[in-house]
Amino acid sequence: MKLNELIKQINKSVEDYDYSSARKYIEENIEILETKKQLLKSNAREILKFLVEQSKMGVEPLSRKELNIINAINAYAYKFDLRGIKVLVKENAKLFIREEIIAYLNNDAKTILTGMGVIKN
Repeated sequence: MKLNELIKQINKSVEDYDYSSARKYIEENIEILETKKQLLKSNAREILKFLVEQSKMGVEPLSRKELNIINAINAYAYKFDLRGIKVLVKENAKLFIREEIIAYLNNDAKTILTGMGVIKN
């Protein structure tokens, strides 16, 4: 993808509030975009800034699979489906070691997982 097309796609994604797509494009082309960040809209620049800071701190971004697992846990927590949560936690225990996932959990999931001892407050 050419740079102009990439910038247009990122800016369109941000305008449409499709931040996950914008983040994906930025992550795939972070080196190029750092030099041309003035062409990005302000929200896209903030996403770029966040991703650059995360990479400097050595934090790996969550994969699509990990985000899907977190979304499923949020859905199960909303429905108070403890069985579904227990299965996901058991199959993906390594995911809950990472501290940054707490930001992706809804309040119901945080409360349930804290009560189960999976995450700390």
